[in-house]
Amino acid sequence: MFVRIVKMSFYKEHIKTFLNNFEENKSNIRNFAGCNLLELYRDKNNPNIFFTYSYWESENDLEYYKQSDLFKNVWSKTKPLFNEKPEAWSLDKMDSLE
Repeated sequence: MFVRIVKMSFYKEHIKTFLNNFEENKSNIRNFAGCNLLELYRDKNNPNIFFTYSYWESENDLEYYKQSDLFKNVWSKTKPLFNEKPEAWSLDKMDSLE
């Protein structure tokens, strides 16, 4: 299992735009081939900071998504809203206790 975490920080006045864009596209992202989980988190201490957390079958599946029209459309609307450069982590899931 391949895990991707992305940290995004937005200008306060653009948060609603981001959330609307996420709401419109989350099902399509989640149902993209190879995506097994998609979650959105908001920082409790800094409400301008959000994280996406997603599970992918493989790194290739994520790369295929990042080349897709869906990603290009979502990212083109998201990128101008940032107040800081986004950060991303790619992880191999080692263990899970449920």
